[in-house]
Amino acid sequence: MPIDFKQLQEFIEAIATTEITKLTVKEGDFELTVNKSKPEAVMPTYITSPPPTVTPTVETQTPSTTNPPPTASEKPTNGNQKADNWKEVTSPMVGTFYRASAPGESAFVEVGDKISVGNVVCIIEAMKLMNEIEAEVSGQVMEIAVENGEPVEYGQTLFWVSTS
Repeated sequence: MPIDFKQLQEFIEAIATTEITKLTVKEGDFELTVNKSKPEAVMPTYITSPPPTVTPTVETQTPSTTNPPPTASEKPTNGNQKADNWKEVTSPMVGTFYRASAPGESAFVEVGDKISVGNVVCIIEAMKLMNEIEAEVSGQVMEIAVENGEPVEYGQTLFWVSTS
């Protein structure tokens, strides 16, 4: 069976569009075998950023060795305010502390501002992600304990808030 190029091309196209992986045609002393291999899985290439400059630390505590809340003598005092009613707003993660959403923007809170539970008080950048930190207490901001752009640790005091 003589086969021409057009017929060969039709066989190849037919195999390419079907699930057939092997086709053999025999006619007298003529034999044609076409094998189609399954395409190899292409592994995606991921491009990663260099590691952050702030190295996270892991702190572990057993339930019996948790740190007690600061006593009145450890809390800052401010003239006529009672230190006993001051509560901390602490960092929930390791990262970089920012007082505003962008350079040149006004700060989320200033000393003397009234805040409520759920108000955004700052941003902490961790691994190139900006995380808005919300107040867990209501009251008046008495002190901002961290400078803008400083690295912070998990549990570090960010603000002191008077709850009265």
